[in-house]
Amino acid sequence: MKKAQSMSSPAKTETPSSKRYRPADSPGTTSPAGKDIVDILESIDKRLSSFDARLSLVEILHREFQSLKESLEFSQKQVETLAAENATLRDSVKSLSENVTQLNIENKKIKETVMDLQARRMRDNLVFSGIPESAGEDPETTVRSFIKIHLKLPEDTVKNIGFERVHRIGAPKTGSGRPRPIVAKFGHFKQKEQVKSRGRELKGTDFSVNDQFPREILERCRVLFPVRRSFIQKGSRAVIAVDRLYVDGQLYRDPGITPWLY
Repeated sequence: MKKAQSMSSPAKTETPSSKRYRPADSPGTTSPAGKDIVDILESIDKRLSSFDARLSLVEILHREFQSLKESLEFSQKQVETLAAENATLRDSVKSLSENVTQLNIENKKIKETVMDLQARRMRDNLVFSGIPESAGEDPETTVRSFIKIHLKLPEDTVKNIGFERVHRIGAPKTGSGRPRPIVAKFGHFKQKEQVKSRGRELKGTDFSVNDQFPREILERCRVLFPVRRSFIQKGSRAVIAVDRLYVDGQLYRDPGITPWLY
């Protein structure tokens, strides 16, 4: 009777396999341990994705670095080329500057030589200033009369003076201004010096007798006159010879006043 009752209720009987099988172990559910593994895998996947993104960025940066490196190398080559060209240009400029300096020196020498030749051509000339001018005058007769009356040379001496040319400087003036100077070229240097030495007779008058020089030398003399005066006022002996000033026998030189001596 008990045996029949036991067979009528098999659902209450549990086998070892039924004990191991739980609803929680069904394929549709995940245990806590499995969830942790999934989370770890997902985390690893995210990290791998992030690593891939960073790796891609590194590759992009690497390509940009390579491009920048090539650009810098190209720029460096250009800089080196420009430096070489600049060095060549500097050498050329230096050479040109030296040539210009040399040309300036040679030009100055030529200019001084020409001026010296002009001064030598004028060494027999005297310039008479302040002599009244009259229409139709003969300049030579006017000069001879001036030498006799104002320079007080004997008449016989005046008659023996030989002139190569006598004329007034510049075009005739219509106004009543200062008369034009007269240039007289003497035939003999000694006669010219004799007349010039009588210039002391003109002190205190409006007349003057001076050597004739090129315009540039006259400009230099105008610069030297105030300097000469200042030395004389200090008690020094100062003399101007052409375009040079001698103070107590020594040549006066100053880059700012006498640049032509340098």
